[in-house]
Parts: sequence; C-alpha cells; structure tokens
Amino acid sequence: MAGLNRSLALGATVLALALAPLSAKAEERGVLKAGSLNKNLVVDIHSGKIETSGDASAVSELILNRNVPITYEYISILMRTPNAFGEGGAGCVVCHNSNDPAESYRGLDLTSCKGILKGSTEEPVRPIVVPGAANKSLIRRMLRNNRMPLGISFVSPTHTPAIEAVKDWINAGAKDDKAFKKVLESFAKAGAYGTEQACVDCHMSNEEPPSFHELDLTSYKGVMLGADSILNAKTGKPPTKIVVPGKAEESALYQRLVENRMPPGIDPSIDRDTPATRILLRWIDQGAKCQ
Repeated sequence: MAGLNRSLALGATVLALALAPLSAKAEERGVLKAGSLNKNLVVDIHSGKIETSGDASAVSELILNRNVPITYEYISILMRTPNAFGEGGAGCVVCHNSNDPAESYRGLDLTSCKGILKGSTEEPVRPIVVPGAANKSLIRRMLRNNRMPLGISFVSPTHTPAIEAVKDWINAGAKDDKAFKKVLESFAKAGAYGTEQACVDCHMSNEEPPSFHELDLTSYKGVMLGADSILNAKTGKPPTKIVVPGKAEESALYQRLVENRMPPGIDPSIDRDTPATRILLRWIDQGAKCQ
C-alpha cells in the first residue's frame, strides 16, 4: 500500500509542477520546447489542448495519453494492494499466490511476472495475458465484466438448468430451433437466472436507451446481432457478437452468466475502467515485460 501511495504522490507532484504558471518571459523566449514528458505536458495544458479533472483524468493525461512505460514493479504493487481494482476487494495475491490448485484458486500465481504470464494451471489451463493485446487478455474480462443478471450473488450456482440450456444451445450451433425457443422463454422469466429480474427487463431492444448496450434478448435476430450495433457503427465497426455458434466458452452470452467479476466483494456498480485497471492493461499492451 505504501508503494502505491508513493506512486500516486509522485503523480500528484508532477501534475502540480506541470500546472505551475509560466512566466511571460519564459513563454516569450520559448523555454518550454517539445522534448521531455513534463515539458510536453506543460505546453499542452497552457495551450488549452487538455484539461484535468480528478485522479482518473490525471492518469489519462500523465500516463496513458503519453504512453509512459509501465514497469512490472508497479504491476506487482497493484497485485498486492487491497481495493486497487475496486473498493471492497482484497489484494489479488491473497487468493492467487501459487501454481498449486490446492492452495491457490485456479492454480494461478499473481505474485510474480512469470506467474502472471503463465496463467491458470488448473484445468482448463488458460493464459490470462496476451502480451501486446490487452483486449484479447482474459484478465481484462475478469476485471471489467459483471456477472449477469446484475447483482447476482458471487456464490450463485453456475450449472443451473437455464444456464446449461444456453450452453447446450450454443454448442449445438446456436440455431433458431426448439432449443432456442426455450432459451428465449427463460430470458423473459423472472428468477430464471438467479434474481427476480428477467434478462429482458434490461435488454429488450437494439437501442440505448432503453436497452443496456443496445442488446435485444427478445428475439433470435436480436441475440445473434449482438451488442452496441448503433454505437459501433459510428466508428465503422460491426456489432459486438455475444454468441459464437458451437463455442459456448467463447460466447459472451454464456460467459456473463457464469463468470464472476474480480476481485470478489466489489460492488457491480464500480467503474469497470478504474485507473489501476487501465494501467494494468497498458502494461499488457506494451508487451507485459517483466524487466
């Protein structure tokens, strides 16, 4: 915790120095020329190119937008710090501290860079980091995605008849058949997936509002279209598919029903892109280097 506080204090000091007013003579002489990170930041702030508003903004402007190299040393601190990825969460290494499944959940060791890169060793063996590709890394999904329905208990069973029906339907090819009709009926049934809320209470059309992530679970067409179709279209991207026919384990629809967000104990309303999460993902994008 002390290491994390020192890092945050250092960031605050840099920001304070960057925000210090420039003297008129310094501006006239062009003292602050592009070059160092601090000089570039000062120039951008005084020219009005950026604005800062709170810690999250500071992380973006001081670190992410300037591609500051993230060291494993800092990632090691995050893995050991309570609440780093959300208020109420224990340090990651409390539960994931060795490759022995008898002592560490999923045989996942987050106490070392080697352990992080190795991933979980208990079947099914899975890497959690793809160096250079945070968006393809399992750890990103586990830190950001809430289990559905929202608010469901962390210990709620993941092999209920309704969930197994979704899994079997996808693995069988995700066709518009009798099996899907039963799945569709379950989406509209309160209590089918562990809470009083039905899936279609929040996901009922391809527009947001009123449907979260523009996801429509009221029809086969809507389910297969996926999420954020309108939002993604604005940047020339296709909808985010939630079903991969024949592959339930790779389908977001199934994943969201069985995977608990990490770390356990955090409120599902906590921002999924916390400063710590964004810094961790940037480390991965930079190659997940151990040195």
